[in-house]
Amino acid sequence: MKRALVAAALFAIGCEGKRLAPEPTDAGEEADPPWVTADREPEPRPGMAWIPPGSLIAGTPPEKLPRVPDEEMAGEQVVMSGFYIDLFPYPNEPGAIPTTNVSQAEAAELCEGQQKRLCTELEWERACKGPQNAAYPYGDTYKPATCMTGSMRNLVPNGVNAGCKSAFGVHDLHGGVWQWTSSQWRRDGSKTNLGTTRGGNAPQGELVGRCANGRGVRSDLRRADVGFRCCAGEPNSFEVVLNVSRGAALTFHPADTKAELARALAPLVPEEIREVVKKRKADHPFEVERIWTWHPLGNEELVLGGGCAKAAGHARCGVVVARMRFDAPVSMAFVPTELWQPTVGETETPRELFVYGGDDNGAFRRRVSYEWGKIGISNKERKKKRKGKKEPTW
Repeated sequence: MKRALVAAALFAIGCEGKRLAPEPTDAGEEADPPWVTADREPEPRPGMAWIPPGSLIAGTPPEKLPRVPDEEMAGEQVVMSGFYIDLFPYPNEPGAIPTTNVSQAEAAELCEGQQKRLCTELEWERACKGPQNAAYPYGDTYKPATCMTGSMRNLVPNGVNAGCKSAFGVHDLHGGVWQWTSSQWRRDGSKTNLGTTRGGNAPQGELVGRCANGRGVRSDLRRADVGFRCCAGEPNSFEVVLNVSRGAALTFHPADTKAELARALAPLVPEEIREVVKKRKADHPFEVERIWTWHPLGNEELVLGGGCAKAAGHARCGVVVARMRFDAPVSMAFVPTELWQPTVGETETPRELFVYGGDDNGAFRRRVSYEWGKIGISNKERKKKRKGKKEPTW
């Protein structure tokens, strides 16, 4: 899986980084030494926040959830120079309704009319995440009431949600309109005419309300839910370019072909199963006998280890769902199949699987879903007799 940052320009940051600094007011006044002026913020611009040089952790690291692996970076560090950004969506006035129904080019033209420019998508993300690289504008924990995310509400006056601002003091990054950036949508080798929008609102508030979330929109479209905000200063011209690897939705591997992985998956069964087996004086501990690889969506590969622990004539079976972190599996969920050795089957979408098992009442199955990095497990489903069918069906 390859991810790349393409830089149209390079910026020297750190000890030799360039920052704007006020000129001396008196020609005869001695200038401050470099180590003083280098740490001084530039002159303030009315209605704009200064975002200082620093590092953005772009996208979402694999261990953090929720995340969209085929649309965002996996937590790569991007060193950025300082820039200005509007406090509110255009027209950048508290109490004003954001301007919408403009194309990406029209939004850029309106910014240029104010001697500004559209922000790049990573500038927008840095302004949202703040100096601590938080997941949401207000911190790492999702709070739907802060920005009123989780609905289809879009056209609200600037500043209505007073607490909806980042640590850099930038307001209304979420909970209102989606916002054009100057960036093109370069995911999965896409060559279509898509521009990148950030922010916005949707029923999936925990997912959409993250600073890393983006959406590709045809750049010539004018939508009632898409506005913009402006930036100023030398642009950070980095682009997000993702090569997306998909693979087969589900692939079976006999455990003996992946013996080392099978041994690594076995200890990931829940503690309660190990305790029950221990009390029953197990013939052998949980042993992974079947392995599958699962690609629920692009740039995401999970491993599933199915097996049983046999204790005093009574088996405890199930499937471990894990993600590989470097060379070691990290547990995401355990799907119990009780008395039966598990089998796994595909559904109508790669994001869901069926895990089959059995108990004292016979066969059952559970639907296992991939929910933006989390694993959802349904209740048991049983076969039912259908009209005109000799045998019961699911």
